[in-house]
Amino acid sequence: MIKKVYVRLLTFLIGFPSVLAFVFLLPQKNHLATNIVAIIVSALGAIELSFMLSGRRQVSTAIEAGLLGALIPLAATMQVSFGFAGQWTLIAMTLAMLYILSARVLSRTDEMNIISGKILAGFSALLYPGILLFWVIRINEVDQTGILTVVFLFMVFGNDSVAWAAGMLFGKGNRGMIPASPNKSIAGFLGGIIISIAIGIAATFLFPAIFHPGFGSNSFPGALLGFFTGIAAIIGDLAESTIKRSLGVKDSGSIIPGRGGILDSIDSIAMAAPVFYALFHIFFSITV
Repeated sequence: MIKKVYVRLLTFLIGFPSVLAFVFLLPQKNHLATNIVAIIVSALGAIELSFMLSGRRQVSTAIEAGLLGALIPLAATMQVSFGFAGQWTLIAMTLAMLYILSARVLSRTDEMNIISGKILAGFSALLYPGILLFWVIRINEVDQTGILTVVFLFMVFGNDSVAWAAGMLFGKGNRGMIPASPNKSIAGFLGGIIISIAIGIAATFLFPAIFHPGFGSNSFPGALLGFFTGIAAIIGDLAESTIKRSLGVKDSGSIIPGRGGILDSIDSIAMAAPVFYALFHIFFSITV
C-alpha cells in the first residue's frame, strides 16, 4: 500500500507540472502542442479500449483504433489551431463511420459471426475518448485559455486527489455504494466535490476578468461550475470502472505507474471537459 501511495504521488508530482508547462510555455496557435498531446492520448486510449473489447470478440486492430481515436481531436485541432471550418469535424466523423461500415462488407464467411462486434469496436474507438477530448481542445480557443485550462485541470485533478485522500482517511465505513467501483466511498465523493466547488469559487476571485458572470455574484456561478464539473469528473471515473468491470479487466493498461493505462488517467478529464466548457459559456457570458 505504501509503495502504491508513493508511486501515485510521484506520478502526480511529475505529470501535473508537465501538463502545466505545456499549457503556459507553448501557447502558440491556440496551444497546438497541448492539442497534439490530446490527439495522441485519444489515439492511445482508443487502442486500450480496443484491447479490452477484444476479449468479447469486438475486435478492432491497434492501427485502426488509433487512427479512429485520433480523428475527432485532430479535426478539433484543425479548427482551433488552424481556422478550419467547424463542419469538418462532422464530415470527419461521417467519413469514419462510412469506413467502419464499408470495411466490413468484404469480410470472410467464417468472420460473419463477429462482424457486429467489429463494427461496435470501430464505433467505440471513434467516439471514446475522442469525442469527449474534443472539448478539451475547444477550451483552447477561448481568450486567456491558459488560465481557463489550468482552472479546469485543477478542478479535475483536485477532485481526484482529494477524493482519494478523503476515501483513505474517512471512507472505511461508507464504501461499496457503487458496485462497479466498490472501493470508492461517500467520503471520497464529498471531498472531491467540495474541492471542485472551492476551486470554482477561488477562480472567480483570482481571475475576475475571465470568470465574470452575466448574473448574480461571481462566487455563486463559480461554485456551480465547480460542482457540476466535479460531478462529471466522478461519473467519468465510475463510467470507466464500469466498462472495465464488465469486460473483466483491472486496468485499461500499464503505461502510467500508479494509475494504470491512459483511460484510467483521463476518464475524469474526458467526461468533465464538455460539462466545464458548456457551463463556462453559460455562466460567464462568453459566446460559444
